Amino acid sequence: MSRDLFIKNEFQKKWVDKIENHKEALQKHAEENDLNSEFPYENINWLIEEGYTKIVLPKAYGGEGATPEDVILFQETLGKMDGATALAIGWHMGVVGQIYQEKLWTKALLDEFAQEVMNGAIVNRAVSEADTGSPTRGARPSTHADREGEHYIINGVKTFTTMSQRLTHFLVGAYVPEKEALGFFLIPRDAEGLSIAENWNMVGMRATESHDLVLNDVKVHEKYLVEVANGPRGNNINPWNLHIPAVYLGIGQAARDYAIDFANEYSPGSVEGVIADIPAVQQNIGNMELELTTARHYIYSVIDKYLNPSITDAQIDVELGAAKHVVVNHSIKIIDIAMRIVGAKSLQMERPLQRYYRDIRAGLHNPPMDDVTITKLAKKAREERSNAQ
Repeated sequence: MSRDLFIKNEFQKKWVDKIENHKEALQKHAEENDLNSEFPYENINWLIEEGYTKIVLPKAYGGEGATPEDVILFQETLGKMDGATALAIGWHMGVVGQIYQEKLWTKALLDEFAQEVMNGAIVNRAVSEADTGSPTRGARPSTHADREGEHYIINGVKTFTTMSQRLTHFLVGAYVPEKEALGFFLIPRDAEGLSIAENWNMVGMRATESHDLVLNDVKVHEKYLVEVANGPRGNNINPWNLHIPAVYLGIGQAARDYAIDFANEYSPGSVEGVIADIPAVQQNIGNMELELTTARHYIYSVIDKYLNPSITDAQIDVELGAAKHVVVNHSIKIIDIAMRIVGAKSLQMERPLQRYYRDIRAGLHNPPMDDVTITKLAKKAREERSNAQ
């Protein structure tokens, strides 16, 4: 089922059309950036200049009050064109959207940072570490913030800092001994002692340049301790994180499109007509379509339930995690089928399918993790049966 059938209003149509109309430019450097692990500066700068990065701000702050549903639609559209661009900018969209929806900071800081975003600032959380992994599992970070008068002195190394070379601000997670809790500090890029270790060398999402963030005696005023967590971040209900599977849905769509176009055009000497006429290929195309339709229905159904509540918080929490699981794993299947249709040519470096294949694997390691989601589903099922008896 087409993504366009899920467009509900003129605001959504405006931004989908804007992105689609810039498709050629957004795709232009995808292959080169991937091969060289170079960040898509042109794409990110265009999105900032067009005002995309500020639409998640409430209208009272000068934004357009975009909802998580809007962001899912736009991120899927971007993901179809360039997964690295979409995943990178998606973190900013999700972080800012959540902060202002939940009013996580003081009014003064919300006012201050909104102006920064209106002027082109982009931000991402820096939370993962090599020794502790994702903080969504509850591990205490080794990065720590020690008070010194009105300031905190922060030391540590954060991994997987997506958009590291282009961010203007970092939301750094650090253990705060005096509070015995995880705190988040808003730190500008030009802070003394902050540096980027250019060590991103992965097979997937290479162009995101998710290098390590190094903090060496970084001095931050106490007012920029903007959040103090009461427990693992993975415990929070956060629909904005659906920007992640939206990107992988877009990549799955791109793989499906490429495989069908190839099948409609490829006519080897051993086949009369094109390979799309072969029943086995038609079965594969149909299976791709089923996987894509299922994934798309699931993610848009879940966000609709969140925005128009018909289930409890406990239920929507499980459904949000399941949406990411369903979309990513179905998209992996789509790309596998697409590569079977195209055959050995799908492994050629000049064809995008091999990049889709590598990029889609990254989705398995974005939160929430599959095992966490499955465990929550099992717990929910057991509780339902216990309550029914």
